[in-house]
Amino acid sequence: MAIPSSPGARADISRGATHAQPGSYRSALTLLASLFFMWGFITVINNTLLPHLRSVFELDYTQTTLIESVWFIAYFVASLPSAKLIQRIGYQKAIVIGLLTMAAGALLMVPAARIPSYGVILIALFIIASGITLLQVAANPYVTVIGPPETGPARLNLVQAFNSLGTMLAPLFAGYLILGRSKSGTATAGIQLTQAERYADAQSVILPYLIVATVLIVIAFVIARFHLPAIGQSSQRASKEDRAALSLWSHRNLVFGVPAIFIYLIAEIGVANLFISFVSQPDIANITHETASRYLALLWGGMMVGRFLGSFLMRSIPAETVLAIFSVGAFVVMLVTTFADGSVAMWS
Repeated sequence: MAIPSSPGARADISRGATHAQPGSYRSALTLLASLFFMWGFITVINNTLLPHLRSVFELDYTQTTLIESVWFIAYFVASLPSAKLIQRIGYQKAIVIGLLTMAAGALLMVPAARIPSYGVILIALFIIASGITLLQVAANPYVTVIGPPETGPARLNLVQAFNSLGTMLAPLFAGYLILGRSKSGTATAGIQLTQAERYADAQSVILPYLIVATVLIVIAFVIARFHLPAIGQSSQRASKEDRAALSLWSHRNLVFGVPAIFIYLIAEIGVANLFISFVSQPDIANITHETASRYLALLWGGMMVGRFLGSFLMRSIPAETVLAIFSVGAFVVMLVTTFADGSVAMWS
């Protein structure tokens, strides 16, 4: 799951950018695809982590969704500092720092689980999300300009496909290592855990986050040693008049697009975060959290298919028409989910 890169960062590299030769950027693009995979993978682990932590700490739904709120607050807080850091140290070093920041947050999950402490877990997740933000601000525009301008969108679509692959595989990974190894994950809905069982369940997050931290450190080491093609940057600044003429908010589509994306993210993240708890209810599917995590993989896989399908349809159908049709369809399906129960609610 990727967010748009910082406008400042994109503007800086688009002015005076020097594009790499095909032989040099393709191997770099392959390496950068692993970044998109990892941040999609780690982000969606949260969908599995939420119902698990809800059982461990006996949280209500408001406290549970605070976990995801902290995650996206980090995007808001860290975006502009990330753009400034990239301007100072460059894209390659910023990517390495982003990976190591994510690894540090993943390692902090170990003592957070040992204690266990809900507050320390929130801090760890904030650190991981801050590292992901730095990666996104650096990698999105870098991928766009690393090769020929005419194939920039295609390159971005390609690496974002790896992001979608990460979001689809993460529930299977976390479902097996977290929910599959915990009492709350393998118990049916309504079972009350003892304090000893909750403490034991808290330990199940240690192994997956150690694995994630190790992979991030390895990727950071490889990228630090790899010669990424240099991207030229112009030191010239646009004049005050030019900036006024190029104001983003003068574009009608952007004015309506920002709240549309805001609402879309509420729908996407809300559905994914509450999916496991929802389908595990007795009147829906009455399955364990571990089993529900496998269906969550189908949900994210469906989103991946939808991205490819949308890209294909927009070759012959105007984008606004495709958006309108899919929006109405999603609205109808969510109404069905709201008022139905059993398998109808689950599969809708």
